[in-house]
Amino acid sequence: MDEPQPLKIAEGIYWVGVVDWNLRDFHGYETPKGGSYNAYLIVDEKIALIDTVKASFSEEMLKRISQIIDPAKIDYVISNHVEMDHSGSLPAIMDIATNATLIASSKGKSGLCEHYREMGCDNWNFQVAKTGDEISLGKRTLMFIEATMLHWPDSMQTYLREDKILFSNDAFGQHIATSKRFDDEVEDVMEDAAIYYANILLPFSGQVIKYVEKVKELGISIDMIAPAHGVIWRRDPARIIEAYGRWARGEAAQKVLVIYDTMWGSTEKMAMEIAEGVREAGVEVRVRHLRKNDWSMTMKELMDSPVIAIGSPTMNNKMFYTVAGFLTYMTGLHPKNKKYFLFGSYGWGGGAVKGMEKEIESARFELATESLQVKFRPFEDDLKQCRDIGKRLAEIAKEEAKS
Repeated sequence: MDEPQPLKIAEGIYWVGVVDWNLRDFHGYETPKGGSYNAYLIVDEKIALIDTVKASFSEEMLKRISQIIDPAKIDYVISNHVEMDHSGSLPAIMDIATNATLIASSKGKSGLCEHYREMGCDNWNFQVAKTGDEISLGKRTLMFIEATMLHWPDSMQTYLREDKILFSNDAFGQHIATSKRFDDEVEDVMEDAAIYYANILLPFSGQVIKYVEKVKELGISIDMIAPAHGVIWRRDPARIIEAYGRWARGEAAQKVLVIYDTMWGSTEKMAMEIAEGVREAGVEVRVRHLRKNDWSMTMKELMDSPVIAIGSPTMNNKMFYTVAGFLTYMTGLHPKNKKYFLFGSYGWGGGAVKGMEKEIESARFELATESLQVKFRPFEDDLKQCRDIGKRLAEIAKEEAKS
């Protein structure tokens, strides 16, 4: 049987990762396109492995490496991030490459020792790296860049100076499974990157801005970005760095996002009238039913929407369970520069809107206008009010997009 093959991405540089075709959930982030765990091997006078893969795929990674060199000859293993989808195969590698130096940030070393203390960590030869530190592989030089909170405290990136390749770990990635390895070979890669950002890096937008500034200060030229997930950016990689800047700044479009769930259709009727009011006012509107659309894509739509309308029916005197779950998910990601409108329906107890208001207030989010709830089902005057509110939200979106 043929062994898994590596892929040369530049002279002496190989992708030795794995594709996870069946990945559908990444700690709550829906991944309908699957995913990948990317590791990279650099062969010079010294041999370096940058990142590993999820533990269950360690054998496949080792087989790819073995097509190029004996894994025991690896001189350096660079761990850019402690999270187990990247570090899970470290014990397997370190058991084979017993003379290898393991390079990580200071917090990376601490995290790896805490996580793998019963799997040989005491015997690993650590070297702690700080921003600007370098090691020579012979003809090539690796420089390390601390990327704190992108998206863990230990996060680090590795820059291959002579080839101008940035091994960016979790930054600039996408969750997609594909046999292709480069951005110019796949469709919709920027949208996949936006979904990834919205669900992984959105809470750390302040740190993203600082990171982009740090890269500029370092004055490094980047011809290729090789992330730990998804495809490699080789066609104008500056475009994904620029996109991260836009997303981090929360740049808004003239757009309103309507998110809702419904039991007997009353809240849905309100949602559709609000959406129609937005449309009539000449502003783009997107509508997302929470049980018919994945939350990950909804968060992507939310990124450039300055106004968000959220609707829920009342169930057991509380907001509907999907709305409650989504609010927990959304507030955890903490999108900035948004204004919210809350609406819903009820029978004999109006707890849904009150519950949503409490969540929005607790997250210190801003309401666009007073909430609206109707009893049992919306009649003509209620529907007119919903449409008028949609027009009002559209005007707010126009103003927010200007600022």
